[in-house]
Amino acid sequence: MRLFDTHAHLQGREFDGERVAVLQRAWDAGLVGLLVLGVDVASSEAAIALAEAQAGVLAAAGCHPHEADGMDDASLERLAQLAQHPRVAAVGEIGLDFYRNFSGRAAQLDVFRRQLEVAAEVAKPVAVHCREAQAEMFPIIESWSRRLGGRLPDGRPLGVMHYFSGDPELAHRYIDLGLLISIHTSVTHPNKEPLREVARRLTLDALVVETDSPYGPPQAHRKERHNQPAYVAEAVKTIAEARGEAAGLVAEATTENALRLLAPAPQAAADGLTPRFQEAERSARCA
Repeated sequence: MRLFDTHAHLQGREFDGERVAVLQRAWDAGLVGLLVLGVDVASSEAAIALAEAQAGVLAAAGCHPHEADGMDDASLERLAQLAQHPRVAAVGEIGLDFYRNFSGRAAQLDVFRRQLEVAAEVAKPVAVHCREAQAEMFPIIESWSRRLGGRLPDGRPLGVMHYFSGDPELAHRYIDLGLLISIHTSVTHPNKEPLREVARRLTLDALVVETDSPYGPPQAHRKERHNQPAYVAEAVKTIAEARGEAAGLVAEATTENALRLLAPAPQAAADGLTPRFQEAERSARCA
């Protein structure tokens, strides 16, 4: 099975000393690529460094809502610069989190809106975090999407709703705005029937999968120290079971969706697309 993890934080200290082994396990499990996302300037720079060094890894640059209070104009400008890097495939992780409220809501809203504008300027998709903030999130995304015509200039989706936790109706509303829905490995947990229902009721062309490594290991690995990209296969298997479809079908569809979303622009490919990702992209386009 070809697999793609659309959300991981492998640059984090949780993986120090075992990052190479974790990546090898991912490739052995069938991953053809993964996206490593920043949560602030330093972690975005580290994500880019990892993407430059490792075949099959792409980076995203952005400010997580938890870090919004620490953002000043210089920091946001630096993130905007990083968003232009050829190994950066998305602007993220960005969004709103009114559950933890580690940053003030006004700061979160301001930083989120400014990063949406960066994504529009660089014509790259967004990876959106939303927790307990749907009432505020949806109208912002809706306005942004309508202004962009529901697609990036090259026709790609506008982004992905990361670690989706809403119901099928909300998922369809985001899909109508041009976003994909990401199903996290927590879909394997016994209490996640609502998420399995989302996976069951959406069309496969609207879905991608993720681990959010190191967070939220799947049920079979909940006693382990952290999640890792290889375990994205567990999400695929559970989605397939919920839909009554073959795991290979779900794996191929979600991988093609990820490649479509994150496909580098031609100039980025010319600047040095890694062999593993280039081959995966070529296979997806020929399928």
